[in-house]
Amino acid sequence: MGDKFQYGGQAVIEGVMMRGSQGVAIAVRKPDNDIIIERRPVNSITKKLPFLKWPFLRGTVMLFESLIIGIQALAFSANQAAEGEGEELGPWEMALTIGLALVLGILLFVVAPTTGARLLYKTFSSNVLINIFEGLFRILIFLLYVIAISRMKDIQRVFQYHGAEHKVINAYEAGVELTVENVRRYSQLHPRCGTSFLLIVMVIMILIFSLLGKQDLVMRIVSRIVLLPVVAGVSYEVLKLSAKYCDSALMKIIITPGLWLQKMTTRDPDESQIEVAVQALKAVLPAGDSEKEPLPAQDLAAEKLQGCEK
Repeated sequence: MGDKFQYGGQAVIEGVMMRGSQGVAIAVRKPDNDIIIERRPVNSITKKLPFLKWPFLRGTVMLFESLIIGIQALAFSANQAAEGEGEELGPWEMALTIGLALVLGILLFVVAPTTGARLLYKTFSSNVLINIFEGLFRILIFLLYVIAISRMKDIQRVFQYHGAEHKVINAYEAGVELTVENVRRYSQLHPRCGTSFLLIVMVIMILIFSLLGKQDLVMRIVSRIVLLPVVAGVSYEVLKLSAKYCDSALMKIIITPGLWLQKMTTRDPDESQIEVAVQALKAVLPAGDSEKEPLPAQDLAAEKLQGCEK
């Protein structure tokens, strides 16, 4: 590959957002079937404060920057997909939607499992055991949430674009030419996926919060929110290591649950969706890096990537 940057992205409404070393590109299939591509620079705070690239700090920075970029990409895609239908979201509507989503997320994944675990104080004396139950409650809520939203037709299409995003990154990392035909044969799962990251976060939460000792309900909720940057920093390093050393036995154990979970959050995309993902990635690649000669089907990089799924 032309550089060492690890490309990543996000499925949006009728499209894919890809992040490169210098900026992001959002490719969206409009109602008239044309693909529109929006390129935007990324002004990361790490350029002004290089120490934020240090391990355990970079994960927290990446989390918050990714949230901001992802929300902006979703807003753009929503307005493009609704163009001509009189349903475009204004700034206040988008802010309200994001606010409600954050409140719902805190209630579902912080307040609910923490409250449920707090009720076990009368039954169990072990703080570690109580935190394990809290973590299991959180994972169960997340799984039920994914199952529930996956029944929605619009979300199913987002999951297809999620699969397309993974396929094109897998193809690029295997070193093949980025054509729909080549990309189609690659996996819709990827070890660096945000879904896998969320699962790692939930496990790291159990380990870190078990060190805090017993707390009343309010302090348990506050500590979970305040320590989220710490959890994100540790989880990011684990994710990076799992992707880098995915052929080791230990990392296979760490990776496998996340790959299983991705089977719920991705769907096999059609050719038109793969085309959108290809255009998004090409828009952030260095000049000429997307025009590679196809490699043999059994190329070592491809074999290594497929091994991460086993």
